[in-house]
Amino acid sequence: QVQLLESGGGLVQAGGSLRLSCAASGRIRSINTMGWYRQAPGKQRELVAAISSGGSTNYADSVKGRFIISRDNAMNAVYLQMNTLKPEDTAVYYCNLHLTPASDLVPFRYWGQGTQVTVSS
Repeated sequence: QVQLLESGGGLVQAGGSLRLSCAASGRIRSINTMGWYRQAPGKQRELVAAISSGGSTNYADSVKGRFIISRDNAMNAVYLQMNTLKPEDTAVYYCNLHLTPASDLVPFRYWGQGTQVTVSS
């Protein structure tokens, strides 16, 4: 059974940095796109950043130049380096992997459990 485990959230002052990690465990055939989403109170979940299997990245306009997404295919992991954090970055962050389990031939979307990021002003 595939599971995702996130870590790295916390409380930080504005201007600070945090690094989020998400690792998939279980029997995995392949992982395509990996991404990070966030959801602030009262708002819809939104895409923050994504990285393809080939390493192409895309970012929400609000985080361009401040956040960096990366992946480690050997570890089935994705990371989000968040710099120059702002209070408006406060949200629960979720990793999302487009992943094919070893028992299947088609990919499914898997979500992490979410990690709270709070940026104080």
